[in-house]
Amino acid sequence: MKNIVVVGSQWGDEGKGKIVDWLSEQADVVVRFQGGHNAGHTLVINGVTYKLRLLPSGIVRKNKISIIGNGVVVDPWALLDEIDEIKSKGVEVDTDNFIISESANLILPFHREMDEIREDSAGKGKIGTTRRGIGPAYEDKVGRRSIRVMDLRSEKNLDQRLESVLLHHNAIRKGLGKKIYEKDQLKKDLLKIAPKILKYSKPVWLKLDEFKKQKKRILFEGAQGILLDVDHGTYPFVTSSNTVASSAATGTGCGLNTINYVLGITKAYTTRVGEGPFPTELKDDIGELLGTRGKEFGTVTSRKRRCGWFDGVLVRQTIKVSGIDGIALTKLDVLDELDEIKMCVEYELDGKKINYLPAAVEDQLKIKPIYKTFDGWKKSTSGIKNIDDLPENAKNYIKEVENFIETKISSISTSPERDDTILIENPFEI
Repeated sequence: MKNIVVVGSQWGDEGKGKIVDWLSEQADVVVRFQGGHNAGHTLVINGVTYKLRLLPSGIVRKNKISIIGNGVVVDPWALLDEIDEIKSKGVEVDTDNFIISESANLILPFHREMDEIREDSAGKGKIGTTRRGIGPAYEDKVGRRSIRVMDLRSEKNLDQRLESVLLHHNAIRKGLGKKIYEKDQLKKDLLKIAPKILKYSKPVWLKLDEFKKQKKRILFEGAQGILLDVDHGTYPFVTSSNTVASSAATGTGCGLNTINYVLGITKAYTTRVGEGPFPTELKDDIGELLGTRGKEFGTVTSRKRRCGWFDGVLVRQTIKVSGIDGIALTKLDVLDELDEIKMCVEYELDGKKINYLPAAVEDQLKIKPIYKTFDGWKKSTSGIKNIDDLPENAKNYIKEVENFIETKISSISTSPERDDTILIENPFEI
């Protein structure tokens, strides 16, 4: 049985929701392995729209097991609200179909406050976070002072863990002239919801080993995109976790030999949310057209996305960094009205040509894209399900993209609708 990791090959928002939904129908187990409730997937099933933030996409389908791995940081109140919200739409969430790792780290109210304090005080140096406490929670995890799901089992242990983490945070808050955070009320609030969280808690690594022995199909669902990876992205304008495919193993406790195929979701143009370098950004009418036609607003924050031409250099780089086997190309139909279409095939930095994104942010901000231009097709591709039915210029563009990024395109999405997809190969059936 194939086990698949799905990752975004750009800065996120590539349309993973639709692809993951299609794959989750074929999977037995769907696992989130990093990130938090700062990334959203929108699914439309039988006319019902589901906006998921923490829950894996498999939760909306019957007879699927959904898992939140140890690599995810979890706001317990946000999780319970999301469970209530999805239950109100007729979706079952119980201990038979939902598991949360006992080792997952919690996002607490002081993490959200710290996120806001930093962003508000950073001025031009702000990162553009979603202000949900993701970064500060990961910092506490690495600093070995975090509260984990398992810590909710014991009031005595929870009290000690809160003492440790608040000693750190209150020192910073005092230095910033902010009110110190009181422990007692937070402890009461956590103990109140503890039973609701703990009933889903299990050792995820052990459950995944059982599922492997049972030859169940496992789908690992990534959040954000590889260019937001804390090691391999446009640092410091990144998220606080590793978004590359190998993080699926670390963030769940399964071995690397569990992963059989890595699918990279790739938009036919480029977008990013928040601050940071964006070599192919278009601050003109074409950029506005892409944003309007592509409905480029965040699922979680509703923030407008920055838009630009397809950056082949970046996608080729993320494919190599993450070991991507195939690409799902999305939002091709957004390009239908353009007279010409451009793809970045090289950069210029200080008068020299380079074929990769340099690591230093000052270089990333200076590079100039070098484009290859293609004739537009000026015909609707919306809803096309057979590659032979695409306009010739669209087929030429797709082939050029495939050749440049050095990876096969396994599917092409021609509208937001789930069935409007040209399937070239099914990762579960290779």
